[in-house]
Amino acid sequence: MMDDHAEAPEEAEGLRKIIHVDMDAFFASVEQRDDPSLRGRPVAVGGAGGRGVVAAASYEARKFGVRSAMPSVTAKRRCPELIFVKSRFNVYREVSAQIRAIFDHFAEHVEPLSLDEAYLDVTDDIRGIGSATRIAELIRAQIRKETQLTASAGVSYNKFLAKLASDQNKPDGLCVIRPGEGAKFVAALPVRRFHGIGPKGAEKMARLGIETGADLATRDRAWLTAHFGSFGDYLFRAARGIDLRPVRSNRVRKSIGGERTFSEDISAPDALRETLARIVDIVWERIAEKQARGRTVTLKLKYRDFQSATRSRSLPHWVSGRDEFTQLAEALLEAELPLPQPIRLMGLTLSNLERGDGNEPARDDAQLSLL
Repeated sequence: MMDDHAEAPEEAEGLRKIIHVDMDAFFASVEQRDDPSLRGRPVAVGGAGGRGVVAAASYEARKFGVRSAMPSVTAKRRCPELIFVKSRFNVYREVSAQIRAIFDHFAEHVEPLSLDEAYLDVTDDIRGIGSATRIAELIRAQIRKETQLTASAGVSYNKFLAKLASDQNKPDGLCVIRPGEGAKFVAALPVRRFHGIGPKGAEKMARLGIETGADLATRDRAWLTAHFGSFGDYLFRAARGIDLRPVRSNRVRKSIGGERTFSEDISAPDALRETLARIVDIVWERIAEKQARGRTVTLKLKYRDFQSATRSRSLPHWVSGRDEFTQLAEALLEAELPLPQPIRLMGLTLSNLERGDGNEPARDDAQLSLL
């Protein structure tokens, strides 16, 4: 474990060259690209109903405070002119595949995080371009040429800094944090910009007198772990711009699943079974698409009062096929009946995964779509 006198980040990390590429308002931008009438107007991808949720928001919508994962009712209240469009995940996946091909052209090691962002390790300059910054510029230009979409990129010597950099000049921006500049860059940032620190975490830090990276850097490792547990070790490193994680080309997907939120709460057994059957169809299609297999099936129910319940079944062998997957899911649901109260959401996942051919784990190449 690194002591409190941490070595210089560039020495610890061997002068790696890491790029983080993040598409700008990806889902919404695809919709604006394909429908000229939406360009320049506030757009939200997702359901407009009373229980709808915003999956993505255009930059025009973000100016009104509309954000992803926000209830559609709240979004419409903030932006009365907001236009809702239905998600088209088949199209988003196709565009994502185009973008991934561009990444693969420039980098041997690519770690996708979702449909619209990835880390690239270009320490080995496979195209002989000579500069990580130039590679990032070429990637952004090629994405624009092939997809008519914009991307922002961050270039640095580790993943933590590269991601911070890609957020710095959005949209359609590029930011470079060079060796020796990481700690200074982090010091000026509010801690809410750090990955893993949400609103509640930022509030707790504010109560402890921590507003910026500079404030965080004044605390030693023992103090941070005393207040934040194991997360304190991450905070200690982050405040100093240190991140030793490699770019992993084969991230193991933890689960494949899907869920459905209802327009009205349901509790009737027949309606529950019918809903489960539809979710099974969708999830199994995703499992087949990823050529994955798993051992654990989990059913998730969210009740009217927003309390959640999960029930799982793990097997000593791989789930053998769609029929067994269906039977396991049905058994989990039947074990919950009758429900103590109506539910507003049902979800189903398969976990403990590996690729069906047994040669490599299921890859985290794409973010699973919302139902």
